[in-house]
Amino acid sequence: MYTPPRAAAPAPPGAPTISKLPPAPPAPPHPPLDLSGLSEVDYEDGLYSVGAGARLQDVYERLYHGWGVTIPGGICYSVGAGGHVTGGGYGLLSRRDGLTVDHLYGVEVVLAGGRTVVVTRDSAGPEADLFWAHTGGGGGSFGVVTRFLFRAPLVRPPPEVLVVALSVPWAELDERRFARLLGGYARWHHEHRAPDSSGAALSSLLMLNHRCNGTVGLVAQIDAAAPDADRVLDEYLAVVLGDLATAGFARAGEFGPMPGLARPRRLPWLRATRFLGTNTPVLTDPTLRAEHKSAYVRSTLPESQVRTAYEYLTRPDVANPETMLVAFSYGGAISAVDPAATAVAQRDSTFKLLYQAFWSTVDSDDANIAWVRDFYRAMYADTGGVPVPGEVADGCYVNYPDADLSDPDWNTSGVRWHDLYFKDNYARLRRAKAQWDPADVFRHRQSVRPA
Repeated sequence: MYTPPRAAAPAPPGAPTISKLPPAPPAPPHPPLDLSGLSEVDYEDGLYSVGAGARLQDVYERLYHGWGVTIPGGICYSVGAGGHVTGGGYGLLSRRDGLTVDHLYGVEVVLAGGRTVVVTRDSAGPEADLFWAHTGGGGGSFGVVTRFLFRAPLVRPPPEVLVVALSVPWAELDERRFARLLGGYARWHHEHRAPDSSGAALSSLLMLNHRCNGTVGLVAQIDAAAPDADRVLDEYLAVVLGDLATAGFARAGEFGPMPGLARPRRLPWLRATRFLGTNTPVLTDPTLRAEHKSAYVRSTLPESQVRTAYEYLTRPDVANPETMLVAFSYGGAISAVDPAATAVAQRDSTFKLLYQAFWSTVDSDDANIAWVRDFYRAMYADTGGVPVPGEVADGCYVNYPDADLSDPDWNTSGVRWHDLYFKDNYARLRRAKAQWDPADVFRHRQSVRPA
């Protein structure tokens, strides 16, 4: 089990227990790297090659139409493979098939000196460390990834999935019913966390927008060919929703309306993936500003956290309907992999929480950022304002980067940002950094530091 470092010992009241990161030395100016042209998806000699600039929906389309396979990646259609895969990658197939990096075979990397190397799962010595660092160590620390390699046989997606999307009016939710909704979601995922669970083929998002939005939303998908898929889905909805009144899905979370999914509907997998991935008006609006924070959850949620969530999602001074708490399924096949096998250390978590807000104008920055920050700090008040790995929480997701984790004004836990992202795996990441980029050419505010 992960043990926080000694620095986590309590400090005197009011005294910060971690230090701010020293500023990185200034880098010479250079034009930003645009990898969007590296978008090819090919197959040769038993290897699928995915360019780092390929968008996820394009990857799904090309892999499926070309060879009938896919990777268990994210739901957001426009995310580039370069960042998604290096952070681990997860989505609606991950409870059935694991993380994206669980299927990664190799990476092509341009190093600081300009040399290009290809390292794979079969590499040895320092090359093995460089490959492993790209299985969840995040981007921007070791070099520029130009290509990902996946070895056949790759994941066969379900021919069809059952999909349902429902809204619950906030008028239905007093504090007791809200607690049953969020508590039911957490309880189902905790009880079905094992790889051989009857619910391993089901994944779901619970989108708890602020009350001023008017509704909260639930989206669930299950492999239609899984044993008793209809029954498993019905039982899931009964546990989470109970006797709450539901309606066709109105806008909630990042999704637009989905009235055609008010009853479970059987759809071809690629059609469902395309629909869910592109029906995201929040993500397709390039003018929006945003704030995000994350947490892995390992158990059911304590009553104190459920009460805090209700308090912040019903705060009367909030007028932005795009403030929200989103829960996303985890567990299942993800937990079958050892925490040290890839750089993704959080393997026994059951779902993730994403705290976020979207808004349009600069003059709304302070209010929205403050709401997300205050909500997050209140949820983890017992552990210094952040989800310290322990019985309930298990740190943060590196692909939802959060600079506040490095700031003692917001993280008073004594657990450093890299231990929240990587836990015990950070030592090997530092070793890879020292081997392959000792001059720290590739760096950002939360990049891996050389050992």
